[in-house]
Amino acid sequence: MAFAYRGGVLCAEQVSLEDIARRFGTPCYVYSHAVLEGNYGEFARALAARPALIAYSVKANGNLALLALLARLGAGFDIVSGGELARVLKAGGDARKVVFSGIGKSEAEIAQALQARILCLNLESEAELERVAAVAARLGVEAPVAFRVNPDVDAKTHPHISTGLKQNKFGIAYADAERLYRDAAKRPGIAVIGIGCHIGSMMADPAPYAAAAARIAALAERLARAGIALEHIDLGGGIGIRAGDKTPAPIAEFMRGALAALGDRKEKLIVDPGRSIVGEAGLLLTRIEYLKPGEAKNFVIVDAAMNDLIRPALYDAWHEVRPVRERAESGVPARVYDVVGPVCESADFLARERTLAVRAGDLLAILSAGAYGMVMGSNYNARPRPAEVLASGGEAQLARERETIEQLFAAERVLH
Repeated sequence: MAFAYRGGVLCAEQVSLEDIARRFGTPCYVYSHAVLEGNYGEFARALAARPALIAYSVKANGNLALLALLARLGAGFDIVSGGELARVLKAGGDARKVVFSGIGKSEAEIAQALQARILCLNLESEAELERVAAVAARLGVEAPVAFRVNPDVDAKTHPHISTGLKQNKFGIAYADAERLYRDAAKRPGIAVIGIGCHIGSMMADPAPYAAAAARIAALAERLARAGIALEHIDLGGGIGIRAGDKTPAPIAEFMRGALAALGDRKEKLIVDPGRSIVGEAGLLLTRIEYLKPGEAKNFVIVDAAMNDLIRPALYDAWHEVRPVRERAESGVPARVYDVVGPVCESADFLARERTLAVRAGDLLAILSAGAYGMVMGSNYNARPRPAEVLASGGEAQLARERETIEQLFAAERVLH
């Protein structure tokens, strides 16, 4: 295991988290090279028998060190903004392996993507098709496009991360897809090359993923009969990770179901995993400031907060909490605590009702925090964002410096 106790101290690979805290301070995100590479490898092995592109979802974690590592492994990238495209290119990613998703692409972002010669723009509305066609005409280039089709399949996940139902804002309606594809195929400057979908995040059951693949495959067949041949089918991501007593099916099982649904179709398969690659590859390292017993609840107050990891406040997400040092002495009683931060909101918690034997000054590790952690961080309460560290074997390197307070207002002006 990449995060395991060695001599009573929790380590990231071979590096003690106590040493990381001494070198880089807390709070601090810590990532494991081995877990990241291993998770990517699971997808690569499951898809080895078919032409496929694993397009890592940059929104899950866009740290340049992690993107560069994935690029070296051969990954493509699924992006949702011009800023994410710039990150991918800065990290050495191949623009020809980039898929641009998202419902609100600006004209400037579309132009940026076309000039970079990315693989594909995933369109999510008829209005977006009009905009892409206009930008392509202005630039004198051909725009490679696919439509993200809403298959109306329930991913059976949290409502805030469900994306494939009729009421969701994402994608085009399944019933409208053939009409829009026929329209797009006739337009000068538009090259229709693919079709895609994404039904939600934190999926534990492969069945909805396979059902969505079957719906998209059936649509691709109808398009082929209409003379619209596609180069790829993009099934999105959304495979979950362990949370509490819930463990999703293995990555290979999701891929087997999808491949079976696609049958003997010849299009290249694209998948867009994010959390399932980076989620369990990261933890948030934090130090206890105070223990606060109370009548109704006991609190562990730490130096990390909801501005560092908002998922518990936003989705009631569950993260395992481990003391960095295992306690041997009997003088520290185990109590049930809520783990909370110093931000002035009642929603500022990282974990609830956890049994811990800890003292003020101890270090805690908030596990499975590699996805939608730092990337969703904010400066609420004028709090600088934490450092990020990548552990590889016996070495830990700074992947992002801790923000300073001065950086928080460096772009602001006092007006007179």
